Amino acid sequence: MVETVHIVDDDAAVRESLSMLLDARGYATRTHASSELFLREFSAGNTLCVLADLRMPGMGGLELQAELRRSNLDVPFIMITGHGDVPSAVQALKSGAIDFIEKPIRHDVLLAALEKMTARRRSTLEAARAAAVAHAKIAALTPRERDILRHVVTGNPNKIIAYELGISPRTVENHRARLMVKMNAGSVADLVHAAIAGGLPPGEPGDSTT
Repeated sequence: MVETVHIVDDDAAVRESLSMLLDARGYATRTHASSELFLREFSAGNTLCVLADLRMPGMGGLELQAELRRSNLDVPFIMITGHGDVPSAVQALKSGAIDFIEKPIRHDVLLAALEKMTARRRSTLEAARAAAVAHAKIAALTPRERDILRHVVTGNPNKIIAYELGISPRTVENHRARLMVKMNAGSVADLVHAAIAGGLPPGEPGDSTT
């Protein structure tokens, strides 16, 4: 599904120009003549970012950014700013904006910023999917396997794991072999990465039986 870029600017020519540019490059866009209208119409679902002018009648870009934060809406934000507004744009970055772009807006600069944001968003989504898969795999492990996995993550060798759990090194080896299969890990490093991604609960291994 194509994610939406919300363009918030009181200048109709700017809204139309940016919308035409981004539509032609495959982005979905929605335009808003003011921050107040944007807030009335906005739904966070399927939003790539908000592209807002720093200075507008009524609520400007900084105030809009602050209002989104107050509403606990974690929305990527790019500020459009005039040359004299750079200190305010820097303040926007400190408040969580991803970038700011000076007017007159160069199309190549805007498109590069959006491409970078799209790549970052894709990476975040892929990491979230990988974490969900790893979490499900960890949930399917037996208590003993989770105990051994915790030891593996901390770097303990088989003899230490065996001593700590009161089992034989051979039993530890068998459990580790099953862990590699269940976690679809090609190496110990893969196993550790999967455990971390899946949020393996920290703490001391339990008192589970073999």
